[in-house]
Amino acid sequence: MSFLVVRAYLELIHFDMYLARGNFAALYEKVCQYPAGKQAPAPDAVERICSAMDMACIWYWKEALCLQRSAATACLLKKYGVPAQMVIGAQQMPFKAHAWVEVGGRVVNDKPYMPEIYGVLDRC
Repeated sequence: MSFLVVRAYLELIHFDMYLARGNFAALYEKVCQYPAGKQAPAPDAVERICSAMDMACIWYWKEALCLQRSAATACLLKKYGVPAQMVIGAQQMPFKAHAWVEVGGRVVNDKPYMPEIYGVLDRC
């Protein structure tokens, strides 16, 4: 297991604690305020980090829901210098909410058509 997968797994645990306490506002604030890394990102950073998060989710002890996965992915990308945004969207009928990560307006950790299915409520 690579270091990046372990780091992704630890991020999942970190954001799981926010969700366990029902503290969505603190989770949101943490992602929005997460500092960007100083280094320039590697050309393949987005793909490597998203793959590591996918692997960490496979090994995670319970299902990682979209908010937890997206918060962890956005922060890990930011840590490695990628200007990532966590996006929260919702559809009205039937009501469903969803979270994903975008880099440069492109969905990186989900299907590319998420913004069309779910109206974007917020980006951070």
